[in-house]
Amino acid sequence: MSLIVQKYGGTSVGDLARIRHVAERVARYRDQGHQVVVVVSAMSGETNRLDALGKELVSRPDSREMDVLLAAGEQVSIALLSMALIARGVPARSFLGFQVPVRTDDAFGRARIEEIDTQSLMAAVREGIVPVIAGFQGVASDDSVTTLGRGGSDTSAVAVAAALKADECEICTDVDGVYTADPRVEPRARRLDTITFEEMLELASLGSKVLHPRSVEFAGKYQVPLRVLSTFVEAGGTLITMESETMEQPLVSGIAHTRDEAKLTISGVPDVPGVASRILGPVSAANIEVDMIVQNTGADGLTDFTFTVKRSDFDKARELLAPVQSSLKARSLSGDDGIAKVSVVGVGMRSHAGVATRVFDALARENINILMISTSEIKISVVIAERYMELAVRTLHSEFGLEQAVPA
Repeated sequence: MSLIVQKYGGTSVGDLARIRHVAERVARYRDQGHQVVVVVSAMSGETNRLDALGKELVSRPDSREMDVLLAAGEQVSIALLSMALIARGVPARSFLGFQVPVRTDDAFGRARIEEIDTQSLMAAVREGIVPVIAGFQGVASDDSVTTLGRGGSDTSAVAVAAALKADECEICTDVDGVYTADPRVEPRARRLDTITFEEMLELASLGSKVLHPRSVEFAGKYQVPLRVLSTFVEAGGTLITMESETMEQPLVSGIAHTRDEAKLTISGVPDVPGVASRILGPVSAANIEVDMIVQNTGADGLTDFTFTVKRSDFDKARELLAPVQSSLKARSLSGDDGIAKVSVVGVGMRSHAGVATRVFDALARENINILMISTSEIKISVVIAERYMELAVRTLHSEFGLEQAVPA
């Protein structure tokens, strides 16, 4: 008998028919002899609706009360799923975050989990009851309701699985696993049977929408076997696990991409200690996330400094840099919000040379100009003009033979 934590996202519980389907699915696992703990998101679109409601009422709503509002979505879905399970003959009990309890800090809207008390959950499991837990939410030390931010339900599920020492955590969603690329961009993309935590974390951070990076990081830290599979299609999905030293790792496991990129360049600033801090300080103070950074030094003692931000932060970042340009007496400030980032990821890069050369040569053959480059042990990312993004993904997918069972 295995203890399995299953997480069902908003699309999986998007209406009553889908909730009944999830109940049948959980019942089948129980009939096979497994113990099941379920973590559920709000119904599809509900969190956005509640968020819009709060912001329509007040332009800058109180963050504590906003968390109370947003947490209401999961309360509806756990109650409905518990009803469906009980009607199916499966004993079930709903748990809000504070009832578990899932203890967090008090950073409303982006709380971090500090501890999960498993006593009430394990008591329910031992009684043959399926706990149905509200994902995305927890409770602070003063009993305030908190929410975990983007990807919160995935993180809740992995944290519960880690606390319960579950045999596996299943993320049940509207896709049937992790693919070598986005099938909407590359139709020949292939579903992976397995992938390492490290590779999945890179792919998630670089644009793959299957899992939130925070949940993958949590799973890797606590070594929770994590499986992504479809709620609606019976298939094995993709198992995310630790890297095995006995296995021959593929050179490249996947291609990720994101359009949500913009770059800013300050040209002709003094090449002196502290200049990077003076440029990025105001940006960081405004909570704008900086991704890639390139600094080029010229012979005249001046340097060009380029960095990327999310496209939604482009105008604000450019506005913040205007006084910096003036104070540094920089030659110019320019920007481009028509770029994209394409990344090649694979743990096999550690033991193979020449991957970067193959990436650059493949793109050159298609006359795709590279604007910026960033690398790590298992990743090569390039910034290119957005109009070439889909071509770049397909080109690199083909270059490394990812449509084949054994990539080149």
